[in-house]
Amino acid sequence: MTMSNTDFIIDAWAQAASPAAFERMPEIARLFKQSGSAHLLETGLTTDQIIEEMDRAGITRLMLSAWHRPGGWITHNDEIAEMTRRYPDRFTGIAAVNLERPVEAVRELERAVRDLGFKALRVVPWLWSRPPNDKFYFPLYVKCIELDIPFCTQVGHTGPLMPSETGRPVPYLDEVALTFPELKIVAGHIGHPWTDEMIGVAWKHENVYIDTSAYLPRYYPPQLVHYMKTYGRDKVLFGTNFPQLSLTKCVEQAAALQLPDDVRSRFLGDNARRVFKL
Repeated sequence: MTMSNTDFIIDAWAQAASPAAFERMPEIARLFKQSGSAHLLETGLTTDQIIEEMDRAGITRLMLSAWHRPGGWITHNDEIAEMTRRYPDRFTGIAAVNLERPVEAVRELERAVRDLGFKALRVVPWLWSRPPNDKFYFPLYVKCIELDIPFCTQVGHTGPLMPSETGRPVPYLDEVALTFPELKIVAGHIGHPWTDEMIGVAWKHENVYIDTSAYLPRYYPPQLVHYMKTYGRDKVLFGTNFPQLSLTKCVEQAAALQLPDDVRSRFLGDNARRVFKL
């Protein structure tokens, strides 16, 4: 089974692929090696090569994330903005901020959204050793609500060699959703091994969603696929974590799931288009 030519595919979690950025993220080397993409740590991909990869896979748009870690930028918002300016129909920016400088972080988020046209904020908890209910996140949640953009984060165990506790959906993400019911939350990386917790949190809270990044579709947990097909049709977004995973492999394996047409269109594009207001 192949995808229809009319499928509008949005990848909810992707990154630029510059060797300079990878050098600032030594934690990911083992993850890339296990995923068969270790060569990219040295060679990277140009913007045009990323577009070629998207075209081969049939992906319409990447939600392309900037990255900040304690101590400095990995990929600056302005670098992502340059890519989105070159290809506004193919890339959409997701902002990063310095979590531990709250005033600066809120100002940078507002700049990224209002001036650069970004559509969301992403903070990866393991990178900061702070779960999402930490006090440093709270001003950003208020600003996300004011700007009407989603907060994107990582759930589940940590692929890089860092502690996984910050990725537990319960209690951390559940508490955030209870405190900020207006906040749209997109929880990336499925939540394994706490998949049932993550599905429960998404079912419980109207504005909580799951994206499937960092897992090839053949390895999606069966309970997630059941959720996608039934009461979670509007709640799950397709993601890859590119360049860790091949875009083409992810799309081909998503087709092999043989989802009903209405479920497939929601999963591959419609849900992301609605959540990110594309």
